[in-house]
Amino acid sequence: MAEVLRVGAALPDPPFNDAGPAGSGLDVDLMAAIGERLGASVEFIRYRGRDFNGIFDALDSGEFDCVAAGTTITGSRALKAAFCDPYLISGQALAVDATRLPDVTSIDDLDGLTLGVQQGNTSQPIANRLLADGKVARVRVYDYGSIRTAMRDLCTGRCDAFMKLDPVLSRLAEATPGVTVVQRGITTEKIAIAVPTTDTTLLSRINVAQAALEADGTLPRIRERWTGSPRADQSGPRIGGPPRDIPGGRARR
Repeated sequence: MAEVLRVGAALPDPPFNDAGPAGSGLDVDLMAAIGERLGASVEFIRYRGRDFNGIFDALDSGEFDCVAAGTTITGSRALKAAFCDPYLISGQALAVDATRLPDVTSIDDLDGLTLGVQQGNTSQPIANRLLADGKVARVRVYDYGSIRTAMRDLCTGRCDAFMKLDPVLSRLAEATPGVTVVQRGITTEKIAIAVPTTDTTLLSRINVAQAALEADGTLPRIRERWTGSPRADQSGPRIGGPPRDIPGGRARR
């Protein structure tokens, strides 16, 4: 019987994954390609926790064999999971309703405003520092699965700005009328597949398969399809959002 690789993912998190029954996204394509290299079938299992960091507890308890969910490597997460080589480098971005708040162009313009983040996301400690420094009035923390509610709240005024990893925020802003990504490159973060700390064999196997996909052009093509660029390092400021030919994307007017 063929090996089954159980992959934990928090949905929705486009362009890394989407909530459709068949699933689509960068992580979906990458894990399918890795599974083919390993001679394994891939089963995505939805993580339903309110705090993203709980996904590593689920990994440790054996609920998943690995996690592929646009996951940033951090020191605290590395205590709970082993990370494969990064397949993407990106950073936090900031979005607002530019019609309602035309003067907000960066995190330096948030005085007196409410900044939204997701529970357990790497944007949360940044927001907390801004709050401690008096650079925002409030931090609104959303359950991890409530990202689209947060986007709608930008338009209604329940939230003034939202911070999230650039590829995800760019895709969500494209799908939310009025919402614009006004700042990119706030941080530099390495994104990688996570495995249990005890499974060094799987860690090595995934690293070897991923390196082969990078070398033969498969991984660069996957990145280009879902982010608009084949490059692994997509950190730093850039102009514009996802290109119009990205699946699910819209052309800018």
